[in-house]
Amino acid sequence: MRWYRAIDVQFSRCRWPRRRRWGAKVLRSVKHLAAAAGLVIGFAPALAQDHAERLRIVGGLANVNQYTRHEQPFWTVELPRLSGGRVTGEIVPFDQAGLRGQEMLRLIQIGAVPFGTALLSRVASQDPELSAVDLAGLNPDMAALRRNLAAFRPHLKQRLRQRWGIELLAVYVYPAQVTFCNKSFSTISSLSGRRIRSASVTTSDLIRAIGAVPVQTEFAEIVPGVRSGAMECAITGAMSGNTIGLHEVTSHVNTTAITWGIAVFGANVGAWAALRSETRELLLRQLPLLERRIWNDAEHETTEGLACNAGAPDCVRGKKGKMTVVNEVAADAKLRHSILISTVLPNWVQRCGPQCAVVWNNTLKPVTGIEADSSRK
Repeated sequence: MRWYRAIDVQFSRCRWPRRRRWGAKVLRSVKHLAAAAGLVIGFAPALAQDHAERLRIVGGLANVNQYTRHEQPFWTVELPRLSGGRVTGEIVPFDQAGLRGQEMLRLIQIGAVPFGTALLSRVASQDPELSAVDLAGLNPDMAALRRNLAAFRPHLKQRLRQRWGIELLAVYVYPAQVTFCNKSFSTISSLSGRRIRSASVTTSDLIRAIGAVPVQTEFAEIVPGVRSGAMECAITGAMSGNTIGLHEVTSHVNTTAITWGIAVFGANVGAWAALRSETRELLLRQLPLLERRIWNDAEHETTEGLACNAGAPDCVRGKKGKMTVVNEVAADAKLRHSILISTVLPNWVQRCGPQCAVVWNNTLKPVTGIEADSSRK
Protein backbone atom coordinates (compact mmCIF):
# COMPACT_ATOMS: atom_id res chain seq x y z
CA MET A 1 0.00 0.00 0.00
CA ARG A 2 1.39 3.37 -0.97
CA TRP A 3 1.97 5.69 1.97
CA TYR A 4 -0.59 8.24 0.82
CA ARG A 5 -3.24 5.54 0.49
CA ALA A 6 -2.42 4.59 4.07
CA ILE A 7 -3.11 8.20 5.01
CA ASP A 8 -6.39 7.93 3.12
CA VAL A 9 -7.24 5.05 5.44
CA GLN A 10 -6.25 7.09 8.49
CA PHE A 11 -8.40 9.97 7.27
CA SER A 12 -11.40 7.70 6.78
CA ARG A 13 -10.95 6.23 10.24
CA CYS A 14 -10.81 9.73 11.66
CA ARG A 15 -13.94 10.67 9.73
CA TRP A 16 -12.27 13.47 7.77
CA PRO A 17 -14.93 14.61 5.30
CA ARG A 18 -13.22 14.87 1.93
CA ARG A 19 -16.13 16.88 0.63
CA ARG A 20 -14.90 19.76 2.78
CA ARG A 21 -12.66 21.86 0.57
CA TRP A 22 -10.11 22.64 3.27
CA GLY A 23 -9.64 19.02 4.30
CA ALA A 24 -9.37 17.90 0.68
CA LYS A 25 -6.86 20.64 0.00
CA VAL A 26 -4.68 19.52 2.89
CA LEU A 27 -4.83 15.91 1.70
CA ARG A 28 -3.93 16.86 -1.87
CA SER A 29 -0.98 18.93 -0.65
CA VAL A 30 0.26 16.05 1.46
CA LYS A 31 0.10 13.64 -1.50
CA HIS A 32 1.64 15.99 -4.05
CA LEU A 33 4.56 17.01 -1.87
CA ALA A 34 5.41 13.44 -0.98
CA ALA A 35 5.03 12.26 -4.56
CA ALA A 36 7.42 14.98 -5.70
CA ALA A 37 10.02 14.16 -3.06
CA GLY A 38 9.49 10.39 -3.04
CA LEU A 39 9.36 10.53 0.76
CA VAL A 40 6.72 10.45 3.48
CA ILE A 41 6.71 14.17 4.17
CA GLY A 42 3.03 15.04 4.25
CA PHE A 43 3.79 17.54 6.97
CA ALA A 44 6.08 19.77 4.90
CA PRO A 45 4.92 23.39 4.57
CA ALA A 46 3.75 24.41 1.12
CA LEU A 47 6.11 26.75 -0.74
CA ALA A 48 4.84 29.23 -3.28
CA GLN A 49 6.87 30.29 -6.26
CA ASP A 50 8.04 33.34 -4.31
CA HIS A 51 9.27 31.00 -1.56
CA ALA A 52 6.69 32.19 0.96
CA GLU A 53 5.85 29.51 3.49
CA ARG A 54 2.14 28.76 3.71
CA LEU A 55 1.22 27.09 6.98
CA ARG A 56 -2.02 25.17 7.42
CA ILE A 57 -3.44 25.23 10.91
CA VAL A 58 -6.40 23.62 12.64
CA GLY A 59 -7.62 25.96 15.36
CA GLY A 60 -9.96 25.73 18.33
CA LEU A 61 -13.72 26.00 18.55
CA ALA A 62 -15.44 28.13 15.93
CA ASN A 63 -17.40 31.28 16.77
CA VAL A 64 -15.87 31.91 20.17
CA ASN A 65 -13.55 34.80 20.96
CA GLN A 66 -10.40 32.71 21.37
CA TYR A 67 -10.66 31.79 17.70
CA THR A 68 -12.25 34.89 16.13
CA ARG A 69 -10.34 37.48 18.15
CA HIS A 70 -6.98 35.75 18.54
CA GLU A 71 -6.18 32.57 16.62
CA GLN A 72 -7.57 33.50 13.22
CA PRO A 73 -6.16 37.07 13.08
CA PHE A 74 -2.76 35.89 14.26
CA TRP A 75 -2.29 33.42 11.40
CA THR A 76 -4.04 35.30 8.61
CA VAL A 77 -3.13 38.92 9.40
CA GLU A 78 -0.41 39.31 12.03
CA LEU A 79 1.98 36.60 10.88
CA PRO A 80 2.11 37.79 7.23
CA ARG A 81 2.66 41.35 8.49
CA LEU A 82 5.37 40.37 10.99
CA SER A 83 7.19 38.26 8.41
CA GLY A 84 6.95 40.81 5.64
CA GLY A 85 4.83 38.38 3.65
CA ARG A 86 7.36 35.55 3.89
CA VAL A 87 5.03 33.43 6.02
CA THR A 88 1.27 33.12 5.64
CA GLY A 89 -1.26 30.99 7.45
CA GLU A 90 -4.50 29.28 6.54
CA ILE A 91 -6.59 28.28 9.55
CA VAL A 92 -9.90 26.53 10.12
CA PRO A 93 -11.61 25.65 13.44
CA PHE A 94 -11.60 21.91 14.06
CA ASP A 95 -15.37 21.72 14.51
CA GLN A 96 -15.92 23.26 11.06
CA ALA A 97 -13.29 21.11 9.37
CA GLY A 98 -15.25 17.97 10.13
CA LEU A 99 -12.60 16.74 12.56
CA ARG A 100 -13.26 14.99 15.85
CA GLY A 101 -11.44 16.78 18.63
CA GLN A 102 -10.74 13.41 20.26
CA GLU A 103 -8.45 12.47 17.36
CA MET A 104 -6.44 15.67 17.06
CA LEU A 105 -3.26 14.29 18.65
CA ARG A 106 -3.28 11.36 16.26
CA LEU A 107 -3.85 13.61 13.26
CA ILE A 108 -0.92 15.82 14.25
CA GLN A 109 1.21 12.76 14.97
CA ILE A 110 0.79 11.33 11.47
CA GLY A 111 1.25 14.74 9.85
CA ALA A 112 -2.26 14.97 8.42
CA VAL A 113 -2.65 18.11 10.54
CA PRO A 114 0.80 19.74 10.59
CA PHE A 115 -0.16 22.44 13.13
CA GLY A 116 -3.16 21.99 15.38
CA THR A 117 -5.02 22.97 18.53
CA ALA A 118 -6.10 20.10 20.78
CA LEU A 119 -8.49 20.53 23.70
CA LEU A 120 -7.20 18.46 26.60
CA SER A 121 -10.73 17.52 27.65
CA ARG A 122 -11.28 16.00 24.19
CA VAL A 123 -8.01 14.12 23.82
CA ALA A 124 -8.20 12.69 27.35
CA SER A 125 -9.74 9.55 25.87
CA GLN A 126 -6.46 8.97 23.99
CA ASP A 127 -4.10 10.21 26.69
CA PRO A 128 -5.72 10.93 30.08
CA GLU A 129 -2.34 11.88 31.53
CA LEU A 130 -2.48 15.21 29.70
CA SER A 131 -5.68 16.31 31.46
CA ALA A 132 -4.15 16.31 34.96
CA VAL A 133 -3.72 20.08 35.03
CA ASP A 134 -7.43 20.83 34.52
CA LEU A 135 -9.27 18.19 36.52
CA ALA A 136 -12.75 19.25 37.62
CA GLY A 137 -12.55 21.24 40.84
CA LEU A 138 -8.77 21.68 40.76
CA ASN A 139 -8.55 25.34 39.73
CA PRO A 140 -11.04 27.60 41.52
CA ASP A 141 -9.54 30.73 39.99
CA MET A 142 -7.08 31.88 37.34
CA ALA A 143 -4.26 32.26 39.87
CA ALA A 144 -4.51 28.58 40.79
CA LEU A 145 -4.66 27.58 37.13
CA ARG A 146 -1.54 29.58 36.24
CA ARG A 147 0.36 28.10 39.19
CA ASN A 148 -0.65 24.53 38.39
CA LEU A 149 0.10 24.83 34.69
CA ALA A 150 3.55 26.26 35.43
CA ALA A 151 4.26 23.19 37.55
CA PHE A 152 2.89 20.73 34.98
CA ARG A 153 4.05 22.35 31.75
CA PRO A 154 7.54 20.77 31.53
CA HIS A 155 5.98 17.31 31.78
CA LEU A 156 3.25 18.27 29.29
CA LYS A 157 5.89 19.33 26.78
CA GLN A 158 7.91 16.17 27.30
CA ARG A 159 4.86 13.90 27.07
CA LEU A 160 3.64 15.45 23.81
CA ARG A 161 7.04 15.10 22.19
CA GLN A 162 7.89 11.57 23.37
CA ARG A 163 4.45 9.96 23.10
CA TRP A 164 2.97 11.86 20.17
CA GLY A 165 5.84 13.44 18.24
CA ILE A 166 4.35 16.89 18.82
CA GLU A 167 6.30 20.06 19.54
CA LEU A 168 4.38 22.11 22.13
CA LEU A 169 4.30 25.72 21.00
CA ALA A 170 1.58 27.31 23.14
CA VAL A 171 -1.07 26.56 25.74
CA TYR A 172 -4.45 28.28 25.37
CA VAL A 173 -7.30 28.59 27.84
CA TYR A 174 -11.01 29.31 27.61
CA PRO A 175 -12.91 31.34 30.23
CA ALA A 176 -13.98 29.55 33.41
CA GLN A 177 -16.42 26.73 32.72
CA VAL A 178 -19.44 27.58 34.87
CA THR A 179 -22.92 26.15 35.36
CA PHE A 180 -25.98 27.57 33.55
CA CYS A 181 -29.45 26.28 34.52
CA ASN A 182 -33.00 26.93 33.34
CA LYS A 183 -34.37 26.78 36.89
CA SER A 184 -33.27 28.44 40.10
CA PHE A 185 -30.67 26.92 42.44
CA SER A 186 -28.70 28.24 45.39
CA THR A 187 -25.67 25.92 45.67
CA ILE A 188 -23.89 23.30 43.60
CA SER A 189 -25.25 20.56 45.86
CA SER A 190 -28.81 21.68 45.10
CA LEU A 191 -28.33 20.53 41.48
CA SER A 192 -28.77 16.91 42.53
CA GLY A 193 -31.05 15.05 40.12
CA ARG A 194 -30.67 17.49 37.22
CA ARG A 195 -29.32 16.60 33.77
CA ILE A 196 -26.20 18.68 33.20
CA ARG A 197 -24.17 19.10 30.03
CA SER A 198 -20.57 17.92 30.38
CA ALA A 199 -17.69 18.23 27.94
CA SER A 200 -15.22 15.93 29.70
CA VAL A 201 -14.97 12.72 31.68
CA THR A 202 -13.56 14.53 34.70
CA THR A 203 -16.48 16.99 34.72
CA SER A 204 -18.87 14.04 34.51
CA ASP A 205 -17.20 12.59 37.61
CA LEU A 206 -17.98 15.77 39.54
CA ILE A 207 -21.54 15.92 38.24
CA ARG A 208 -22.23 12.36 39.37
CA ALA A 209 -20.66 13.08 42.75
CA ILE A 210 -23.27 15.78 43.46
CA GLY A 211 -26.05 13.38 42.49
CA ALA A 212 -26.74 14.87 39.06
CA VAL A 213 -26.74 13.22 35.61
CA PRO A 214 -24.00 14.14 33.09
CA VAL A 215 -25.02 14.57 29.46
CA GLN A 216 -22.13 14.49 26.97
CA THR A 217 -22.95 17.16 24.38
CA GLU A 218 -20.91 19.05 21.81
CA PHE A 219 -20.57 22.81 22.25
CA ALA A 220 -22.74 23.60 19.23
CA GLU A 221 -25.58 21.44 20.59
CA ILE A 222 -25.86 23.05 24.03
CA VAL A 223 -28.65 25.54 23.29
CA PRO A 224 -30.75 23.05 21.25
CA GLY A 225 -30.26 20.52 24.05
CA VAL A 226 -31.56 22.89 26.71
CA ARG A 227 -34.44 23.99 24.49
CA SER A 228 -35.49 20.41 23.83
CA GLY A 229 -35.35 19.44 27.48
CA ALA A 230 -32.52 16.93 26.97
CA MET A 231 -30.72 18.77 29.76
CA GLU A 232 -31.65 21.33 32.37
CA CYS A 233 -28.18 22.77 32.96
CA ALA A 234 -24.97 23.17 31.01
CA ILE A 235 -21.35 23.66 32.02
CA THR A 236 -19.51 25.87 29.56
CA GLY A 237 -17.53 29.10 29.37
CA ALA A 238 -19.03 32.17 31.02
CA MET A 239 -18.66 34.25 27.86
CA SER A 240 -18.84 31.32 25.44
CA GLY A 241 -22.31 30.52 26.73
CA ASN A 242 -23.32 34.13 26.20
CA THR A 243 -21.93 34.06 22.65
CA ILE A 244 -24.14 31.13 21.62
CA GLY A 245 -27.25 32.56 23.32
CA LEU A 246 -27.35 30.33 26.39
CA HIS A 247 -28.52 33.29 28.43
CA GLU A 248 -31.73 33.24 26.39
CA VAL A 249 -32.71 29.70 27.40
CA THR A 250 -31.41 29.60 31.00
CA SER A 251 -32.16 31.76 34.02
CA HIS A 252 -29.38 31.17 36.57
CA VAL A 253 -25.57 30.93 36.32
CA ASN A 254 -23.16 29.93 39.07
CA THR A 255 -19.72 31.50 39.49
CA THR A 256 -17.95 28.29 40.59
CA ALA A 257 -15.21 27.40 38.11
CA ILE A 258 -15.63 23.68 37.38
CA THR A 259 -12.80 23.59 34.82
CA TRP A 260 -11.24 26.12 32.45
CA GLY A 261 -10.84 24.38 29.11
CA ILE A 262 -7.11 24.04 28.43
CA ALA A 263 -5.93 23.56 24.85
CA VAL A 264 -2.46 22.85 23.54
CA PHE A 265 -1.19 24.21 20.25
CA GLY A 266 1.51 22.09 18.71
CA ALA A 267 3.28 21.04 15.55
CA ASN A 268 4.14 17.69 14.08
CA VAL A 269 7.89 17.46 14.84
CA GLY A 270 8.64 16.86 11.17
CA ALA A 271 6.58 19.86 10.09
CA TRP A 272 8.33 21.98 12.69
CA ALA A 273 11.78 20.85 11.57
CA ALA A 274 10.87 21.47 7.91
CA LEU A 275 10.25 25.17 8.52
CA ARG A 276 12.97 27.66 7.73
CA SER A 277 14.96 28.56 10.83
CA GLU A 278 13.85 32.19 10.67
CA THR A 279 10.20 31.06 10.60
CA ARG A 280 10.71 28.91 13.70
CA GLU A 281 12.41 31.80 15.46
CA LEU A 282 9.57 34.14 14.54
CA LEU A 283 6.94 31.72 15.87
CA LEU A 284 8.91 31.11 19.06
CA ARG A 285 8.89 34.87 19.65
CA GLN A 286 5.28 35.54 18.72
CA LEU A 287 3.34 32.50 19.96
CA PRO A 288 4.11 33.24 23.64
CA LEU A 289 2.65 36.72 23.08
CA LEU A 290 -0.45 35.19 21.49
CA GLU A 291 -0.73 32.80 24.44
CA ARG A 292 -0.49 35.70 26.90
CA ARG A 293 -3.24 37.63 25.12
CA ILE A 294 -5.52 34.59 25.13
CA TRP A 295 -4.98 34.00 28.85
CA ASN A 296 -5.55 37.63 29.74
CA ASP A 297 -8.71 37.71 27.66
CA ALA A 298 -9.98 34.46 29.19
CA GLU A 299 -9.60 35.95 32.67
CA HIS A 300 -11.39 39.13 31.61
CA GLU A 301 -14.12 37.21 29.79
CA THR A 302 -14.86 35.12 32.86
CA THR A 303 -15.84 38.30 34.72
CA GLU A 304 -17.44 40.05 31.76
CA GLY A 305 -19.29 36.91 30.68
CA LEU A 306 -21.04 36.74 34.04
CA ALA A 307 -21.78 40.48 33.83
CA CYS A 308 -23.25 40.15 30.34
CA ASN A 309 -25.43 37.20 31.28
CA ALA A 310 -26.81 39.29 34.13
CA GLY A 311 -27.23 42.40 31.97
CA ALA A 312 -24.85 44.46 34.10
CA PRO A 313 -23.60 47.87 32.90
CA ASP A 314 -19.98 46.65 32.59
CA CYS A 315 -20.97 44.26 29.79
CA VAL A 316 -19.22 45.67 26.72
CA ARG A 317 -18.44 42.87 24.28
CA GLY A 318 -21.28 40.43 24.94
CA LYS A 319 -25.05 40.32 24.79
CA LYS A 320 -26.95 41.58 27.81
CA GLY A 321 -29.19 39.00 29.42
CA LYS A 322 -31.38 38.94 32.50
CA MET A 323 -29.89 36.00 34.36
CA THR A 324 -29.48 35.63 38.10
CA VAL A 325 -25.84 35.19 39.12
CA VAL A 326 -25.45 32.60 41.89
CA ASN A 327 -22.21 33.39 43.71
CA GLU A 328 -20.04 30.60 45.08
CA VAL A 329 -20.49 30.17 48.81
CA ALA A 330 -18.12 28.54 51.29
CA ALA A 331 -20.10 25.30 51.15
CA ASP A 332 -19.63 25.12 47.36
CA ALA A 333 -15.86 25.64 47.65
CA LYS A 334 -15.59 22.98 50.33
CA LEU A 335 -17.71 20.51 48.34
CA ARG A 336 -15.73 21.10 45.14
CA HIS A 337 -12.43 20.48 46.94
CA SER A 338 -13.80 17.39 48.70
CA ILE A 339 -15.06 15.85 45.45
CA LEU A 340 -11.69 16.51 43.79
CA ILE A 341 -9.89 14.53 46.49
CA SER A 342 -12.44 11.76 47.03
CA THR A 343 -13.69 11.18 43.48
CA VAL A 344 -12.20 13.15 40.59
CA LEU A 345 -8.50 12.53 41.28
CA PRO A 346 -8.89 8.81 42.18
CA ASN A 347 -11.05 8.20 39.11
CA TRP A 348 -8.48 9.92 36.92
CA VAL A 349 -5.71 7.71 38.35
CA GLN A 350 -7.85 4.63 37.78
CA ARG A 351 -8.40 5.54 34.11
CA CYS A 352 -4.85 6.69 33.56
CA GLY A 353 -2.89 4.09 35.51
CA PRO A 354 -0.56 4.08 38.53
CA GLN A 355 2.19 5.85 36.57
CA CYS A 356 -0.10 8.88 36.41
CA ALA A 357 -0.22 9.04 40.19
CA VAL A 358 3.58 9.26 40.09
CA VAL A 359 3.37 12.05 37.52
CA TRP A 360 0.84 13.92 39.67
CA ASN A 361 2.91 13.57 42.82
CA ASN A 362 6.04 14.76 41.04
CA THR A 363 4.43 17.78 39.37
CA LEU A 364 1.19 18.89 41.02
CA LYS A 365 1.38 17.60 44.58
CA PRO A 366 4.09 20.14 45.53
CA VAL A 367 1.84 23.07 44.52
CA THR A 368 -1.58 21.69 45.50
CA GLY A 369 -0.71 19.74 48.64
CA ILE A 370 -2.89 16.88 47.32
CA GLU A 371 -1.39 13.41 46.98
CA ALA A 372 -2.54 10.84 44.43
CA ASP A 373 -2.76 7.25 45.63
CA SER A 374 -1.15 4.90 43.11
CA SER A 375 -2.27 1.78 44.99
CA ARG A 376 -6.01 2.38 44.55
CA LYS A 377 -7.63 -0.04 42.11
